[in-house]
Amino acid sequence: MPRFLATAGAAGVAVFAKAPVAGLAKTRLAPVLGVRGAARLQRHLTLRVLATARAAHLGPVSLWCAPDTSHRFFRALRSRGGLPCHRQRGATLGERMAAAFHRHLSFRPLLLIGTDCPTLTADHLRAAGTALQTMDAAFYPALDGGYVLIGLRRLHPALFQDIPWGTGRVMQQTRWHLERLGWSWWEGEALHDVDTVGDLEYLPQDLRRCVIARADLEAATGAR
Repeated sequence: MPRFLATAGAAGVAVFAKAPVAGLAKTRLAPVLGVRGAARLQRHLTLRVLATARAAHLGPVSLWCAPDTSHRFFRALRSRGGLPCHRQRGATLGERMAAAFHRHLSFRPLLLIGTDCPTLTADHLRAAGTALQTMDAAFYPALDGGYVLIGLRRLHPALFQDIPWGTGRVMQQTRWHLERLGWSWWEGEALHDVDTVGDLEYLPQDLRRCVIARADLEAATGAR
């Protein structure tokens, strides 16, 4: 994969999302939400992050779908909202992210986000976009050791290689790669992902009401 340096201009926003399929999406929350409730949460999280990406008014917003673009939820977003939808391609998360950057970075800097951080705001995206005007990369780390946003002005395949995806060492290893490449980067505040039952306390109230009865959520989080 060649190296790229994006031209000047507003950053695009790529959203990585799984199809809201029971048994595929947010499976670690199924013990509380059930497989259908977990899929319903995935749908709401995806809609929320897409609204956030559009509200940032940066550059083009695109959706990168897994396992492919055929699910009716993705088809509706494409047909009704005109949202560009692409299939995630690659055997690992790193390969899939690198492929998305490879497609976009010849045109403009790109911010890549998932759907697991409902507290990510348009202001967060704008701050990362501003950082990319002078920095090679921008991140919002996750409190679990990963990151909820990665933004790049340039691409090098080493940035996504030998990363222990799904562990608490993702951001640490990424910083090591950045140092070896001699790149400049910016980091914002660390934010919460919503991946496990214990993370449900960070789910905004409006999403709680959408996906789970209050009594079940309080039992899961110990809320009073």
